[in-house]
Amino acid sequence: MRRLSALLCLLSLPGCLVGPDYQRPPPASPPTAEFKEGGVDFRPAMPRDAVDRGPWWQIYGDPALDGLAAQVDISNQTLKASEAAYRQARALVRQDQSGLYPSITASASAQQASSGSQRGGGTTTTIVTTNQSGNVTGSTSQYSGGGALTWEIDIWGSIRRTIESDSAAAQASAGDLAAARLSAQADVAINYFSLRISDQRTRLYQATVAAYARALQIVQNQVDAGIASRVDLTQAQTLYQQARSLLVAEGIARAQFEHAIAVLIGKTPAEFSLEPGPPPKNVPTVDAGIPSALLERRPDIASAERQMAAANARIGVAQAAYYPSISLGGAITFLSGGLGTLFQLGSSVWSLGPQLAATLVDGGARAAQVEGARASYDATVATYRQTVLTAFQQVEDALVQQRLLVQQEQVQRAAVAAAREAERLSLNQYRIGTVPYTTVVQTQTSALQAEQTLLNIQLSRLVASANLVKALGGGWRDRDLPPPTPIGGLDQTPTSPVSQSSSTTPAAQSAPAAKAWWKLW
Repeated sequence: MRRLSALLCLLSLPGCLVGPDYQRPPPASPPTAEFKEGGVDFRPAMPRDAVDRGPWWQIYGDPALDGLAAQVDISNQTLKASEAAYRQARALVRQDQSGLYPSITASASAQQASSGSQRGGGTTTTIVTTNQSGNVTGSTSQYSGGGALTWEIDIWGSIRRTIESDSAAAQASAGDLAAARLSAQADVAINYFSLRISDQRTRLYQATVAAYARALQIVQNQVDAGIASRVDLTQAQTLYQQARSLLVAEGIARAQFEHAIAVLIGKTPAEFSLEPGPPPKNVPTVDAGIPSALLERRPDIASAERQMAAANARIGVAQAAYYPSISLGGAITFLSGGLGTLFQLGSSVWSLGPQLAATLVDGGARAAQVEGARASYDATVATYRQTVLTAFQQVEDALVQQRLLVQQEQVQRAAVAAAREAERLSLNQYRIGTVPYTTVVQTQTSALQAEQTLLNIQLSRLVASANLVKALGGGWRDRDLPPPTPIGGLDQTPTSPVSQSSSTTPAAQSAPAAKAWWKLW
């Protein structure tokens, strides 16, 4: 009893945690008060700038885009793989938690043996199987049953640090899942914008082919009248055939954008088609907010920060290996020749006691493990800081595009108008013979190039707006991460983030933590 009392006193001691407690390191440089490319001279934000950017694609007011982006959560296979990785990380945490509690096993068996003798030829044979000839002299039955208990006492916090590490890793996996969702949604939007601009190019090339056909007829009439040479005719034919070639090539590009959208929403290209249509009428501007808020709005930053916490906890796991492991083991076995007397006290054999195991000489293995864990933590710190820097670069790039592409589009529209007027004037002057056909060729080529450039700028504006929303984290906030798993408490897995609408926050909370097992003594 004295030994048992001493053991209970040992177990009642509050467990200590070796290793450093986690504190979030600051970024490489503190965020400034405002973004460099915010642009004080930028035009006022559109009314939709202040809307909730949960289903952020709705700011474009395009029902077709709304339907496509909503299918990402349902059918995107890359997103499903990320969701499975998140569930796997959560399961690993529950597996770690099982190490805090005793492991109990049970066993049972039944055996029957018989013996007899058979005489003949002056020899005696012992029979260990049942004798069917009636020479059975006796039989015995033996029954056994029992159980065993093993319990590793987490005195130094190795198991708790492992739970802490894997819990942070599970949160990082949730951040990766949110980042994958946002990336897939942005890819759908960008491919959709590219397809719609491709539709506009197709209309441009169709109109160009028709216009060049009319110009070709004019040149043919001039040649038939003996006013123009066949050189003019071949030049007109060249422009006409080049325009037809552009029209065919644009059909290839549009089909590829359509195929990309199909895969992003989890369908084969054969299952998906999208009728031609116009791009969004207006490109909404987006307010980037203050730089310090970006640290709370990017799931990849949250994931990198949680990886730091996981690596920090692994330092404690490595340091705990310096200390001896203490476990409690017990076993009881009942052995009897009859079931009625099997579980009587006199039929039992039992054992109970603590076990201690320690490594005295390891050739520096543990020191190397601790050093490696610290180096791994330093690597995650550098990765976190680089992720923050990259995030600020992406926001600044998108902001300067959002601001300056508006001005470029205005200038390009004026260039298109001038080029179309020059094309009209040169064709009229060619009819009356005041300019050579090379002038018409030059003005027609310039007008087509100006129209192409304008469409490219419009696409760049749409893509820049989507990239800015993506760079700002969409509608995500760091509070959308599932809460860390309580060490030693009840664990209730939150609702899987992939099954939630992007407009809902936050994930279901874990159940309140029960008292830690080491406090129940």
